[in-house]
Amino acid sequence: MSQTNSIAAVGRLLLAIVFILSGLGKIASPEATQGYIASAGLPLPLLSYLIAIVMELGGGVLLVFGYRTRIVALALAAFTVSTALVFHNDFADQNQMIHFLKNISIAGGLLQAAAFGAGSLSLDARRQRAA
Repeated sequence: MSQTNSIAAVGRLLLAIVFILSGLGKIASPEATQGYIASAGLPLPLLSYLIAIVMELGGGVLLVFGYRTRIVALALAAFTVSTALVFHNDFADQNQMIHFLKNISIAGGLLQAAAFGAGSLSLDARRQRAA
């Protein structure tokens, strides 16, 4: 096992923690989350809420295990940029600017995972060895 593969696994875990914790927070507070979604002007807050949970919790867990990493990372990157543009677009508010830049940075890390894959400590690598 190379150091690079260990770093890739830890990187996936660190990226995934943000999504998993955010998804769990949404599950713990559905009304507040749907209210926030509606306040941003998005239609169908319940559907948006469910999509967010699937993306964050489902995508985060898949990322941890390195399953379909390239596809999952691309989907999460698109989701993260979209949420930055919809929810953190008031650049006059420094807090919102920080959240926007955080999302963009996370998307950059996800694009690295999409470009280089999960590494050998992943279900993707196990599937390749089995094929």
